[in-house]
Amino acid sequence: MAPKHTDVTTTDLHDADRCRLVSGVLARIGDKWSVLVIMQLRHGPRRFNELKRAIGSISQRMLTLTLRGLERDGLVTRSVTPTIPPRVDYELTELGHSLRTPVEALGEWAFAYQRQIAEAQIRFDGGDEGSPSARGD
Repeated sequence: MAPKHTDVTTTDLHDADRCRLVSGVLARIGDKWSVLVIMQLRHGPRRFNELKRAIGSISQRMLTLTLRGLERDGLVTRSVTPTIPPRVDYELTELGHSLRTPVEALGEWAFAYQRQIAEAQIRFDGGDEGSPSARGD
């Protein structure tokens, strides 16, 4: 009996396209810097240097790239006030505010399970039965 050939249907292509679309969105909002910027902007507009100080370990270049990406995706707006020097404020859009609930829930989950994750990492890295070297990976 010959193996049965499976045709790729339009539904499969549609699902693959949807996965690619979702993948791009998740890459942006799942990035650690994006999450931190969104959380810093949740209470209102902030200036670039305020964001940089609040986040701490982010470089100026990375903050600039992150803000541009969030602005491009419609999550953040950039407002320039024509003063000397110009004042630039960043603020969440309505779409950006809609991300607060899932981002905050993810943060709460991370805090709640950080101990269990750290313990699993130690077991994995420590050569226990579940480690790659003990499994023959």
